[in-house]
Amino acid sequence: MADIFTDAGEDKVVDILDGTSAVPTWSIGWGTGAGTATKADTTLFTEAAEARVTAVMSQPASNTNRFVATLTSASAQTITNGGVFDAASGGNMLQKSDFTGIVLANGDKIEFTFDLVWS
Repeated sequence: MADIFTDAGEDKVVDILDGTSAVPTWSIGWGTGAGTATKADTTLFTEAAEARVTAVMSQPASNTNRFVATLTSASAQTITNGGVFDAASGGNMLQKSDFTGIVLANGDKIEFTFDLVWS
């Protein structure tokens, strides 16, 4: 498993901090493809058909940004990766995680929690 703060995510944060980009509404999406997340990734392996969900943001520690959202499956599928994006579609991927496939039936849900820890 890999939890990655992507190159595109780093670029986005720099743009937010220097004022060249507004703070976006963060969204979480999921995917069904196989692979290992890398810093160069800009998309999920195979983004699933369900729409991304707006993330609830919090700061559980002084050096941590947390993004949480629950996605609901519209079909039987196996979810293998998820990501935080700066747009409801397209956009830049801030973080990506890959994991052992989770088999879902229609209507099943996964609550994703992404922590971006600044160390």
